[in-house]
Amino acid sequence: MVHFGSRSYGRVTAPARMLPSFLICGGQRCGTTSLYRALAAHPAVLKAVLHKGVHYFDTSYHRGMAWYRGHFPLRRTAVKVEQRFGVPAQTFESSPYYLYHPQAPARIARDLPGVRLVALVRDPVERAYSQHAHEFARGFEPEASFAKALALEPARLAGEEERLAANPRAYSFAHQHHAYRARGEYATYLSRMAARVGRGWIHVVESERFFTEPSTVYREVLDFLGLPHLGDPPFERHNARPRPSEMDPGLRRELAAYYEPHDTALTTWLGAVPGWRR
Repeated sequence: MVHFGSRSYGRVTAPARMLPSFLICGGQRCGTTSLYRALAAHPAVLKAVLHKGVHYFDTSYHRGMAWYRGHFPLRRTAVKVEQRFGVPAQTFESSPYYLYHPQAPARIARDLPGVRLVALVRDPVERAYSQHAHEFARGFEPEASFAKALALEPARLAGEEERLAANPRAYSFAHQHHAYRARGEYATYLSRMAARVGRGWIHVVESERFFTEPSTVYREVLDFLGLPHLGDPPFERHNARPRPSEMDPGLRRELAAYYEPHDTALTTWLGAVPGWRR
């Protein structure tokens, strides 16, 4: 009820509210929550109200721009921040499904021209395994076996991408929650996003590097966003889930082979071979 009331108030006051100047757009299970919290701690950054992920450009676009704007801070708050720190305040949100949803790139380009996008990528084999554990723990995946869930993926996703692309109001539970293999094809979705918003507006972070060199990666992200470095926040790892068992070695080799061309394509985004391929 509190959230409903806050959203209703936000919609009424939408004209007086900020819009995000940057988004964390993905990928799922790649450290987006950890980066979100690090950036939200920056003195010149005002995070979205109530939720880190608004999911407007993927599953809630039908609610309209006033609804979306209602999730962000009031502009008068931004003025106070600028007066205190001498730089314009920025606001943002983090919805990892944006990178994968076929309608999101065009919607973002149309409604937030000039927005900067930060995308995180990690070893896609580990990402897929982590997503399965996450979806199973949340009750969104009934199949406890990762191998069986992978085997079901082609049938579950058959025609769903096309249906979502053709119908702006369509929703696919399987596309959002069961795309374990598909979501690791990072370069495909980064290229699709770049075709809409422009390559120079996207910054890609290798999550393994973020966790081993957090201060350096954080500074690089701030530079991309045009934010001053005012000290490091606490760097913590969030949303990690224990695994019931190690992945079957044969399945790991199969997935690694599958992702090889996709990882090769990713080198143009990272400027180097992905760390998990070295």
